[in-house]
Amino acid sequence: MSTVAAEEKDKRENEMEEQDMPQQEAAQEEASGEPSAGDGEKTAKSEKKEKKKKKQDPLKEKVEELEDRVKRQMAEFDNFRKRTEKEKTAMFETGAKSVIEKILPVVDNFERGLASVPEEEKDGAIAQGMQMIYKQLMTELENLDVKPIPAVGEEFNPEFHNAVMQTESEEFESGTVAQELQKGYTYRDSVVRHSMVAVVQ
Repeated sequence: MSTVAAEEKDKRENEMEEQDMPQQEAAQEEASGEPSAGDGEKTAKSEKKEKKKKKQDPLKEKVEELEDRVKRQMAEFDNFRKRTEKEKTAMFETGAKSVIEKILPVVDNFERGLASVPEEEKDGAIAQGMQMIYKQLMTELENLDVKPIPAVGEEFNPEFHNAVMQTESEEFESGTVAQELQKGYTYRDSVVRHSMVAVVQ
């Protein structure tokens, strides 16, 4: 073999060894567990993603905290509104009851006045005028949901009736209201004034 041919052969072998070296180094790095250049880039990208995620998390937490606070405040406001409406309704009913209680003695006086009118004067102008005013007053009270409590002939009920005396009666059974001494009234199903009654013993 000539000298030139031997040199070319050595040159080719050297080139092949150089080409194989990066692959051998990569294989050695993988075997040793050390990251290659490509793995380093991947790690850097994943670290950037994690950092970005960490930056977003506090912002997301703040948004969730503010949303929770707004929801709580809305719920508190709704409860406050409902409570205020109930209080307003209760105050209105208390005020209405107070006014009705003051009007009832006027109604009682009208009824006493009409009952005391002699039979021959019931068709007179004064008696007719009193009757018309009394009817108008009772109509307005009824429109306000003020109703008289049924008494005579009803079974005694302590929720509606106030027994002030006992009496004997052939018409009614024991425990029945035989006489109404003063009318009782309800306002929206709650008692404004109990009926003053006499009950059969």
